[in-house]
Amino acid sequence: MRTAEISRKTRETDISLKLDLDGKGLNSVDTGVGFLNHMLELLSVHSGMDLQIKCTGDIDVDFHHSVEDVGICLGQAFKTALGDKKGIARFADRIVPMDECAALVALDISGRPYLNFEQKLSGKIGEFDAELVEEFLRAFSFNAGVNLYVQLLKGGNMHHEAEAIFKAFAKCVQDAVKIVSDSVPSSKGVL
Repeated sequence: MRTAEISRKTRETDISLKLDLDGKGLNSVDTGVGFLNHMLELLSVHSGMDLQIKCTGDIDVDFHHSVEDVGICLGQAFKTALGDKKGIARFADRIVPMDECAALVALDISGRPYLNFEQKLSGKIGEFDAELVEEFLRAFSFNAGVNLYVQLLKGGNMHHEAEAIFKAFAKCVQDAVKIVSDSVPSSKGVL
């Protein structure tokens, strides 16, 4: 079973997270940050991963620590659940529209962390700083050992921009973790 449980406690956040890569998109998400909850629920549903997250953070300061630390924990759980990565598809790319917006995401579960986030999101989505989308994805990428490319092809409403990015990311995760062979997908023999 490709599952993982992560607990992380700092002076800024206290997080418990459970992940099942081969789930049914079931989720229970409570980060204290409404918009992040919404994006993580989308990630779970559209990737098919089961996800349980409970985060208590210093949201009286702002949402940054909670968003980044949840990304760290999700990345660590993802890496743990994948194990030796034997048989995975490894690569994926998707373009997903959300009303007037569209996002392109490409992913390589390479063991080499990198985030290329083409457009800077700025402004507020309700109480949420849009720039935290990039912070979340960076934390995930660097802790999962994933190379992630994100490009907003067409902007518009910031909620729609973020939603297109998260849905495209979810579909990439779903495609890249599929078991498609019985070997490690690397000329080196290891990822």
